[in-house]
Amino acid sequence: MALKVLVVDDSGFFRRRVTDIINADPRLEVIGVAENGLQAIELNEKLKPDVITMDYEMPVMDGITAVRKIMASNPVPVLMFSSLTFEGARVTLDALDAGAVDFLPKNFDAIARNAASIRKLLAEKILAVAKGQLKSSSQPVTPSSKPASKATSATATNEPTPRHLEIVVIGTSTGGPAALQSIFKSLPAGFNKPIIIVQHMPASFTAAFAERLNNLSALSVKEAEEGDVLKPGHVYVAPGGKQLIVDKRHGGSIHILESDERVSYRPSVDIALASVAKHYGNKALGIVLTGMGADGREGARLLKQSGGHLWAQDEQSCVIYGMPMAVINAGLADRILPLNDVSKHMSQL
Repeated sequence: MALKVLVVDDSGFFRRRVTDIINADPRLEVIGVAENGLQAIELNEKLKPDVITMDYEMPVMDGITAVRKIMASNPVPVLMFSSLTFEGARVTLDALDAGAVDFLPKNFDAIARNAASIRKLLAEKILAVAKGQLKSSSQPVTPSSKPASKATSATATNEPTPRHLEIVVIGTSTGGPAALQSIFKSLPAGFNKPIIIVQHMPASFTAAFAERLNNLSALSVKEAEEGDVLKPGHVYVAPGGKQLIVDKRHGGSIHILESDERVSYRPSVDIALASVAKHYGNKALGIVLTGMGADGREGARLLKQSGGHLWAQDEQSCVIYGMPMAVINAGLADRILPLNDVSKHMSQL
């Protein structure tokens, strides 16, 4: 049976094109369209879709308000369409805080051309968020803290993480913004390791996301720049559209590289972890959180081979279990932790 999708946008052209693209995939079916957030709430209750695609700027009721009300009454996975601007990034992050699961760039040109890339991406995102675990808007950044199952825990070594660590790298994708906010709200000001965040995001989003984390964290958070010197208690967000690597020489620094088009993720958790494995070895900790796909698995493998340490988020607290599952199933996780326990364990390093 096809997954049922509700399309919400105030542009008639955009609604029609998105509907055509979704209906072209036999696994998906548009069961209704709405012109504003109020209609979206009503049709969600009436039609009971599996997924909603949502614009954010609409008359009568905007998308963020609609998401918040939907999550409070009849929760459904929501995929936001977002403009690729700094302000669009801020609005999208607000939507994720309100309970939206993920977002897609609102690329009118690609939609108008019915480009194969947008067809594939839209279908993949809808299918992924439909399978993901729903979170109530009453707890937008605090997913379940139930322990990992015995079967999952059996794949972890549960080896103690040493206290002589010199760097922490966190990799994540879908569900990551909310998960990272949960972690960084709780980390104490005295945390004395540099932290690198690799979050799959467009180039225009990472500066806004770093700003948001900096405003809620006791630590200093910034978008990483070429030549940044790694400082204790400072957090560096890998810039979207590029690759981040580290170099331990001269006290430890960050280098930002243009990305090879053949690399699927920009930034890539694998690439960041590989550089950390090379330069820091057993003095590095990698943490893989919620996200689609398997980015991070091969970097984690290199980190483990060099004597480093790896934690993974447990299935119950993930929005999308893909990235942690890939690490866990490969036997690379030293610890499997619910999201709510990550900051507590980091504080003990």
